[in-house]
Amino acid sequence: MSGITRRSLMRNSALTATSSLLPASLAGAATSTTPSHNVFHVFAFQWNPEATDAQKEKATHDIRAFQGSIPGLLETHVGPNISPRGKGYTFGGIMRFTDQAALDAYVKHPSHQALLVWLVPLINAIELDLNA
Repeated sequence: MSGITRRSLMRNSALTATSSLLPASLAGAATSTTPSHNVFHVFAFQWNPEATDAQKEKATHDIRAFQGSIPGLLETHVGPNISPRGKGYTFGGIMRFTDQAALDAYVKHPSHQALLVWLVPLINAIELDLNA
């Protein structure tokens, strides 16, 4: 065993055993080359002072109602921001779409356009779209 000590052999064996116990999704996460085509739409609102609690509840209800009615929308999560670092953005959400085309269709969808008519005057919003 030239140059190999029992300690280094045990340490290397332990590392090998540990990595073999990791779930495949974690073990290969950094080296995975399989592209994901999902697109995430992230938004946050600062409500204007005139926005009522009823309007805030309606926004939550209407955004959740997109699920199942807008093609390509896989997940919808929406609600009050609970972060103390929100910088005045007190409401937000995340939506997951099958791909960019589904997100583009959502933006033009009549239900989304109807929401924007009454909601946009009540908010200052920020939006992010991410390929992930």
